[in-house]
Amino acid sequence: MTKFKIKSGDTVRVIAGDHKGLEGKILKVLTDKNKAIVEGVNMVKKHTKPSAQSPQGGIVEKEAPIQMSNLSLLTAKGETTRVGYRMEGDKKVRFSKKSNEVI
Repeated sequence: MTKFKIKSGDTVRVIAGDHKGLEGKILKVLTDKNKAIVEGVNMVKKHTKPSAQSPQGGIVEKEAPIQMSNLSLLTAKGETTRVGYRMEGDKKVRFSKKSNEVI
């Protein structure tokens, strides 16, 4: 299993691909596929059959997974940064390599 420096709940910016420049919050990280689902990014139309949950059926827009290598974490000021780890006391914390602040 690969270790990622980005977790769900983080705000990220897409740095490559069709959706370059878009920002959003990570909803879910798919570790086995090296992908993440980002809120409002990489929207696809999915055709659904009528079921108990949606008796009408129809076309639903939902987020599709996007490659982790195309995402970059954002600092509080909204600039992209790389992530590092350090010990503060006896706790391991993530920090922004650009601004040196704890994430």
